Amino acid sequence: MPDSTVPPTPPVALSALLAREDLALRRIAGPDDPGTVVHWVHTSEMADPYPYLLGGELLLTAGVHIPEAAGSGTYFDDYVARIVAAGGAALGFGVAPVHDTVPRALVAACERYGLPLLEVPPQTTFSGVARAVWQLMAQARLAELRRVTEAQQSLASAASRPDPVPSVLRQLAQRLGGWAVLYGPEGAEIAEAGRKPGEEAASALAELAAVVRPAGGEAAPSPQPPAPTPANRPHPTSATDTVSGAHLAAYALGAGRGFVLGVAAPGRAPGDHTVVSVAAVLLSLLTGEQQSGTGAARSSALVRLLLGAAPEDVAPLLGDGRRWVVVHARPDGEGVPDAVAASALGAALGSALVDPAGDVVRVLVPADRAPDPLPGWTLGVSAAVAPEDWPAADTQAARALARARATRAPLLRNGPRPALADLVPPDEAAAYARTLLAPVTAHPALPETLRTWLSLHGSWDRTAVALSVHRNTVRQRIARCATLLEADLDDPDVRMELWFALRQI
Repeated sequence: MPDSTVPPTPPVALSALLAREDLALRRIAGPDDPGTVVHWVHTSEMADPYPYLLGGELLLTAGVHIPEAAGSGTYFDDYVARIVAAGGAALGFGVAPVHDTVPRALVAACERYGLPLLEVPPQTTFSGVARAVWQLMAQARLAELRRVTEAQQSLASAASRPDPVPSVLRQLAQRLGGWAVLYGPEGAEIAEAGRKPGEEAASALAELAAVVRPAGGEAAPSPQPPAPTPANRPHPTSATDTVSGAHLAAYALGAGRGFVLGVAAPGRAPGDHTVVSVAAVLLSLLTGEQQSGTGAARSSALVRLLLGAAPEDVAPLLGDGRRWVVVHARPDGEGVPDAVAASALGAALGSALVDPAGDVVRVLVPADRAPDPLPGWTLGVSAAVAPEDWPAADTQAARALARARATRAPLLRNGPRPALADLVPPDEAAAYARTLLAPVTAHPALPETLRTWLSLHGSWDRTAVALSVHRNTVRQRIARCATLLEADLDDPDVRMELWFALRQI
C-alpha cells in the first residue's frame, strides 16, 4: 500500500487518548511521539490485517489470532511489519480474556518497528475506546468549525474597513500566526502583514507565486478546447511547499488578473486551508473591483461630493441615466447592525453604496433593482428619483421605515402618484405650511410626532413604536400640539390641513 488513504475525519492525538483516565490505556512500546495521530479505530483478529486497513488506524486486538508457539518464531515481527506497511498509527492489545499480559515478543517487535503499542486493561472495552476516539474527533471538528467561523467573520469585517486589503492581510496573518503577502501582476509585494519568515522561505514563497501567476494574462476563449499539451494544460491556481520549517502556500486571485496571495506559517492547523481560501475569495473581489474600476468610480464620486459637486454631476460615475431609490433598513429585534451586517444587506440589495448609521442602515439602490422583503430586516423604500432629489428620497425612506415598523410590515414603499397638493404652487404651499405650523416647529419633536400620529390614523401604540418612545410621551406631545395650534385634532378637516402642511416641510 504505497499511499495511505485516511478517512476524512479530524485526527486525534494519541496522547489525548492516553490522557483519558476513564480508559486507563498505557503505552508500553514504540516511540513517544506527540505528533502521532489516530484517524480511525479498527478491531481485527486476523493474523494479517493488512488488506483491511486504510492507514492511520488504531488497531485493536485481543490476540485470538496468536498461535501458541508464536513467541519462538517470526510471527510477531511479520504481524507488526504488516501493520506498519499498511500505515497503522498504533496497536492496542486487550488484556483478558485470551491473554493475561501483553506478549513480550509483541512488545519487542513494536519497539523494533517503531509502532506505538497500548495496553488495554480488562475493564476497558474496545467499543469504549472507539467511542472515546469519536468523542475526541467530534470535539476537534467542533473546535475547527468554531475557529473557521470566527476567522470568516473577522475577515469579512476586515474587508469592510476603509483599508480592506491591508486589513484582510493583517487578520489572516494573525489567524495563521505567520505572514500574509499580496503579490501584484509583476510579482512585486503590494501589501504584507505579520511576521516575515527568513530570506530563504520568503524567496521560495515568491517562486511559488510565480508558479500560480498566469503568464500573459487571461487567454481569450476558443470555439473548441485544445487538446491538453505541456503548453496549454490548465494552469495551477495554488501551490504549497515547506522551506526552513515554514509552511508556504500561494493562491492565484481571480482569473488571469495576476494577483497572488502568499502565506507562510510555522505550522498547519486544521481549518487553515479553509481560512486562507476565504481570504483569497475576499481579496479576489477587492482586487477585481480595483481592476474593473468600479471601486475607483465610487471613490471619485465620494470625493467630488465632499468637495461640493452637485449629486446630478456625480451620478454619471455610478451609472449614466439611472434613477435611484433610497432604502432605510433596520434589523428585526433590538440589535444594532455592524459593518458586516450592513455590507451583507448591501450585497442582498445589489448595491455597494451602504451607510450604516446607528440602528438604521441606508442604501442607495438603482431603481431597476427595486428591493423585495428580506428576512430579518424591516425596509422603507423611497420613490424612484433623479440624483438631485436624493435628499427628499432619504426623508421618504425614513418615513416609510417608521410606518413599516409601526404596522409590522416587512417593507413599505413611498410611490409617486398625482395628488391634490400638486394643484397648489410649491411656493404658496410652503408659505402656508410655515404659517400654520409655526407654533410647533419651535419644538423639534412635535412636528415629527404629529406627522407620524396622523399617518397612523391617531394610533397611540403604533406611533410609540414608530418613534421608539412611550405611548404616554406620544399623548403628551399630541396634546401639546393641539394646545399650541389651538385646533381640535379629532376634526378630520383639521387633520387634512395639518397633513397637507406637514408634507411641505
